[in-house]
Amino acid sequence: MINNEDFLDEIGDNHFSSNAKNPLRPDAFDLSDDEKIEKIKKDVENILQTLGMDLTDDSIKGTPNRVAKMFVKEIFGGLNPSKQPKASTFDNNYKYGEMLVEKNITVYSTCEHHLLPIIGRAHVAYISNGRVIGLSKMNRIVEYYAKRPQVQERLTMQIVQELQKALGTEDVACVIDAKHLCVNSRGIKDIESSTVTSEFGGRFKDPQVKRELLDYIKLDTQF
Repeated sequence: MINNEDFLDEIGDNHFSSNAKNPLRPDAFDLSDDEKIEKIKKDVENILQTLGMDLTDDSIKGTPNRVAKMFVKEIFGGLNPSKQPKASTFDNNYKYGEMLVEKNITVYSTCEHHLLPIIGRAHVAYISNGRVIGLSKMNRIVEYYAKRPQVQERLTMQIVQELQKALGTEDVACVIDAKHLCVNSRGIKDIESSTVTSEFGGRFKDPQVKRELLDYIKLDTQF
């Protein structure tokens, strides 16, 4: 009989997600960023003290504040909807009707099970139905959804759904190939393995169109 704590550990160690959306409480933004930083700072101080670290040492005395600011302002900044990039689109005046692929978008995210980095590349594509989006906006959408505690499957889906909404078309796809340091640096400690996830919408579900996209990004994985 597995107890609840062991069950929760198993979910995290096997990288399962129980929610297709990031699990946020209704009061997630009642506190200001500065208030959150102050609370997290105290929590980090407690962790380091519990581990036996000497917080009077010049090298580490600023660590609680640095970590708190990093959590709120940087690596988890994508939780805050006020930071969502404006996905401006434009008329496809030049009538380009083939797929557009933005390759090798850098992904820096954080595994929500162990709070360790996820590092990799996202490849995003769409076929215009009359609207186009600025190339940098695709990068910003990836960055926004990556900057939160994540699982890679959810991140892949969120990128596609955001672009589908912005462009008004189902013809959007995303493939992410990333290393998870919770696999590479702890647990099984397999430094070579990476995780590939994909979400294909609309015409990208067609095997020929899907194969064309995978040829563009030079990915041999079969879906």
